[in-house]
Amino acid sequence: MALFESLGHQFRAFFKQIRKLQRLTQNYFLPLEETSGWQFLGLLVALIFCVGGVVLFSLTALMAGAHTIFPQLTDTYLGGVEGSLDRIWSSWWGMLFCGLFTVGCLSFFALRRQLRRRRWLPWLLLGVVIFMLLAVNGINAGITFIARDLTNALIARDGDTTYRNLWIYGVCFIVALPIRTSQFFFTAKLGILWRDWLSKSLITDYMSDRAYYRINPNDEQATDIDNPDQRISDDTRDFTIQTLGFTLSIFDSVLTLLLNILILWNISTQLTLALFVYAFISSSILIVAGRKLVKLNFNQLRYEADFRYGLVHVRDNAESIAFYQGEKQEQEETERRLGILVQNFNLLIIWETIIKVIQRSSTYGSNFIPYLILTVPILAGEMDYGGFAQANVAFSLVESSLFFIIYNIEALARFSASIGRLSGFQTNIQEASQESQAAQQAIGSSDGLVVHHATLSTPQTNRLLIKDLSFSVGNNEHLLVVGPSGCGKTSLLRMVSGLWSPTEGTVQSPQPGELLFIPQKPYMTLGTLREQLCYPQTPDPALFSHHHLRSVLEMVNLGELAQRYPDFNVKQDWPRLLSLGEQQRLAFARLLLNSPRYVILDEATSAVDVKTEHRLYSLLIERNIAFISVGHRPTLTAFHDNVLELDGSGPWRLLPANRYSMSPA
Repeated sequence: MALFESLGHQFRAFFKQIRKLQRLTQNYFLPLEETSGWQFLGLLVALIFCVGGVVLFSLTALMAGAHTIFPQLTDTYLGGVEGSLDRIWSSWWGMLFCGLFTVGCLSFFALRRQLRRRRWLPWLLLGVVIFMLLAVNGINAGITFIARDLTNALIARDGDTTYRNLWIYGVCFIVALPIRTSQFFFTAKLGILWRDWLSKSLITDYMSDRAYYRINPNDEQATDIDNPDQRISDDTRDFTIQTLGFTLSIFDSVLTLLLNILILWNISTQLTLALFVYAFISSSILIVAGRKLVKLNFNQLRYEADFRYGLVHVRDNAESIAFYQGEKQEQEETERRLGILVQNFNLLIIWETIIKVIQRSSTYGSNFIPYLILTVPILAGEMDYGGFAQANVAFSLVESSLFFIIYNIEALARFSASIGRLSGFQTNIQEASQESQAAQQAIGSSDGLVVHHATLSTPQTNRLLIKDLSFSVGNNEHLLVVGPSGCGKTSLLRMVSGLWSPTEGTVQSPQPGELLFIPQKPYMTLGTLREQLCYPQTPDPALFSHHHLRSVLEMVNLGELAQRYPDFNVKQDWPRLLSLGEQQRLAFARLLLNSPRYVILDEATSAVDVKTEHRLYSLLIERNIAFISVGHRPTLTAFHDNVLELDGSGPWRLLPANRYSMSPA
């Protein structure tokens, strides 16, 4: 009873995974918005009809041509194939195959609009691969008869028949080899095209509507999505490779089963039934035993990514760690992550060993079945040894089809984990995108920055920061935000920028492109000096000439940087090469090149001296740029009209800058 309950649970989990698989797969081959899952499945069946028809028509034409040119050769070696084709076309089977082929072609014609924009290419490649699978399985089915005739010829010591069958045997392998090789090439080509599309699709969703920010992978308490980089890179690679591998393997197994089950059934009904019963029992036991593998593989993917991220973190912060001499702590943290990885992998080894024992036991046990079933008819003279050899080959082929789960349980567990991680990531970024769209809709547009009776709390902990806040910043107006550390100054800037939404009240911001945010530690891109300066705009030399870039660097006291790197297309590790003060000045150069109407400055001059700070703020005022600043220096009040003081528990004060006295930082 417990076994059936476990199997029922497994089947429910299986169908749930199938729905996730369809959701990840269908949109590439056939857009989800325009079709249903049944249409997608129907088109897959239609493809098989089309390819099957092409195989049948091609084989008929090939045999007709060969018979015309080499009639003696086809009569001697390929008489069985010709006879089978004649029986098909002289019976209702021929009409059936033609009808199925027509249905398949009409299905693709009916969905031709959904296959625009190169959507036909993956179907073409998939059709080519299925064609090759049909060809190879047809050759394998023929080999069972060759094995029978060859065995009987050897027992009868018939040299002519033996060498003739050996020659045919060799030709079959020579023909099958390039087909199998081409199958690998086209499958890999389809896989990389699919991975390219899926990765770009996930990147687009990840970068849209600030979903990458909403997911917030660094906050382990706020999200179950770890290591988005791994999910977009490694998981998409594994998913596309494994999906194609398993799908084609299953199709290959079904073809092998269909082509050889009749052969095996005609040889021995008892052997066929015994194989089915044995395969069902073995597969059921293995499915139940393999449940643990899915979770272990899911965790292993996460722990591997966490360990790698820890090493990347050390590399990215090497100088800071060296200044602190924090090697011991970093080593302990890295070894802790490694320890978790190793601990989970040890459990994985144990369960994979258990699975291997079951697999080996099932395989070894199946070797005895043909002998146990066929020994009696052979000894009684009811079956020749050639028939036994054919039965053994057919049994092995059918067994490999029925034992597909047994042979691939570890890979299936890894595949299931990959589906879960990728599907969960896709769902989360879509939800995050929807939340961001809702937040953007809640923030209206205006000619300035307007906050009206806004109450702000932290998104996760709901700690009240600001209550019933109202202020506005119009053209050429300047507001300074002050308060103790942790009082919500940066949180206010997040709300004004649209990253956070107020729990009450409204916020109105300028149109996109008119507002620029400059943090305390500026963002440095992985690119050239020109790209650093022009970010987030396209570094078009026609818009930003060499002279223009050099003059802006001189304005912010970075003329020496232009002298050190006169070629603005040079690539360097800028975050490590430039000091924080230089990075802040470069951010102001970026600001001047983008020329926004409004700027938000979060302690953007904290690492420069007072004289440079005066120069940078003067540039903003000269260009009539309105800004909101967060800072602690008393010298900042001279560049602002009003001061907003926060205390972190809700109350606030808004005073004219000339009446506000700030204590020295």
